[in-house]
Amino acid sequence: MKIDIQNIGNYSKSLVTDTPVDQSDDLYKYYKSTLPSFPNQAVYIYSFKEGKMVYAEGWEDTLGYKDDEITMLTIVSITTPRFLKFSGELNDKAMMFLKSITEDLEQYSFTLELEKIHKDGSIVPLFSRVGVHKASNGMIEEIIGYSEVIKTLRLGNVMQYAAYGPNVAEFEEALNKELFNHYAISRKEKEALALAAKGYAFKEIAEELGVSQSAIEKRIIPMYKRFGVKSLPHLIGFAYQNSIL
Repeated sequence: MKIDIQNIGNYSKSLVTDTPVDQSDDLYKYYKSTLPSFPNQAVYIYSFKEGKMVYAEGWEDTLGYKDDEITMLTIVSITTPRFLKFSGELNDKAMMFLKSITEDLEQYSFTLELEKIHKDGSIVPLFSRVGVHKASNGMIEEIIGYSEVIKTLRLGNVMQYAAYGPNVAEFEEALNKELFNHYAISRKEKEALALAAKGYAFKEIAEELGVSQSAIEKRIIPMYKRFGVKSLPHLIGFAYQNSIL
């Protein structure tokens, strides 16, 4: 398969390589003996320090690539065209944000629902989570990624993602600002919109979620322009049409 690196975020290009795991390496053997494995789920650990995969498991069953064949560059580039640019930018902006963090790095992660292209050419719907696996002196040394096949996952034209960590509000706000030009919705935006769809007023949503009414307005109102709708009922209808709700 030809790697489509042109559409991968520029920052990601500078970080990842096309080097697979060496299964004879002691670090691989350690992770092999300590990390659990689950059906329909693949996992990798990528080392920025080593510039290569240091662990890979479950990729043949998930996407058709042998564990000693899959690389970080392959994983980010076999995203389907409608998700490729968005996922590349999400990776970029998440890593840029984490570069500014020096404490509790291993508590940060983000998730994304997307499609990958199987080695046989078929489309595979995935729920993926990427987190900091190892950090030292305020620097990320390893990231860990899990990809789970969700055959019942309904993916519309809106990209769904979430951020987690001690400064999650700041993390998600940074992603929202950078990704506004895409059809995308964050976990917090979806959470507020789901309550609006149930008939909750903004004040009631704020009380339910334990935040201010202005915080709810900042989550919902910007989606009008982003998704080209003119009212809350229109936004809710759009959400159902695109498998958000």
